[in-house]
Amino acid sequence: MSADPNTRGLIAANWKMHLLRADAERFCQALLAGLPAAGPRVVVFPSFPLIPTVAGALAGSPVGQPVGVGGQDLHPEDKGAHTGDVSGAQLADAGCTWALCGHSERRRDHGEGDELVGSKAAAAVRHGLAPMICVGETRDERRAGRTFEVLERQIRAALAPLAALPAEGRFALAYEPVWAIGTGETATPEIAQEAHRHLRGLLAEIRGEEEAAGLSILYGGSVTADNAAGLSAQPDIDGFLVGGASLDPEKFLSIIRGSF
Repeated sequence: MSADPNTRGLIAANWKMHLLRADAERFCQALLAGLPAAGPRVVVFPSFPLIPTVAGALAGSPVGQPVGVGGQDLHPEDKGAHTGDVSGAQLADAGCTWALCGHSERRRDHGEGDELVGSKAAAAVRHGLAPMICVGETRDERRAGRTFEVLERQIRAALAPLAALPAEGRFALAYEPVWAIGTGETATPEIAQEAHRHLRGLLAEIRGEEEAAGLSILYGGSVTADNAAGLSAQPDIDGFLVGGASLDPEKFLSIIRGSF
């Protein structure tokens, strides 16, 4: 697998359903021109039609610090009669090394459950893609004091299918409190650290202390250049899954430069 999610320090751009090819090309040019010589690893998650454009534009990224490309979703089956879906093999063939699994908007808009997320993560690994597994609680779940319960349920379901695969351990996590996504409301560094520390403990229990210590756990939830430094100072926050701020290359570069 060409992506290495098990080195902490990772910042990802999730473009969601934004940008056209010309926009994507300009973004990639600005990103490559502005990347610091030494910094966190970077990956871009464009929508499916933009993947070849982005993969081609980023092919010139530094050898020692290549910018990865990922798909925003994938089907758990390797191929078949699944109109509108994309397989892990197709993502890899298009130049991806990553795949988002279980983003809160997929869970909300398409009814994706925990077991399906796990199946998608396993499909990603089968095709040499590093899954970035997304977890997080809703506002109602947080208010009910169920945050840790929800995170444990999601993590255990997502990781269960990976245990039997030969490439086990090749993944990253993204904690995205649903109440802070696209709302402008960001979890305080202390709130985010509390959730990340709990996730690290769960990973240690499930996968072992050594793997848990080296695995990247990203925060995603209205990340900006203004709050990135405070969040990245927390010991268990290893990077960011950036939404709106990743659509502007200068804003995204500011986050990269200002953290880790």
